[in-house]
Amino acid sequence: MLEQTLVIQNQSGLHARPAAVLVQQAGRYTCSVKIRKAEKTVDAKSILGVLSLAVSKDQEITVITDGDDEKEAMEGILDAIRGGLGEAEA
Repeated sequence: MLEQTLVIQNQSGLHARPAAVLVQQAGRYTCSVKIRKAEKTVDAKSILGVLSLAVSKDQEITVITDGDDEKEAMEGILDAIRGGLGEAEA
């Protein structure tokens, strides 16, 4: 199991569009992918789960991967988040 904490930099946080990109990225891997904000942990392969976290700009989340391709999943998801999840930086 791997865990990595980072701060969301998207202007609008994880609203529908970037959340969908995150879910798509997580779905590429067979391992379990979870996102934790404060005390709540959700399945990162579920759009409703990710949206339920209501992550705003500058809030901290923890990405948790567990399974056969956990290292590749962690790298891919962190790259996607650091790359803005498909949104141009404003």
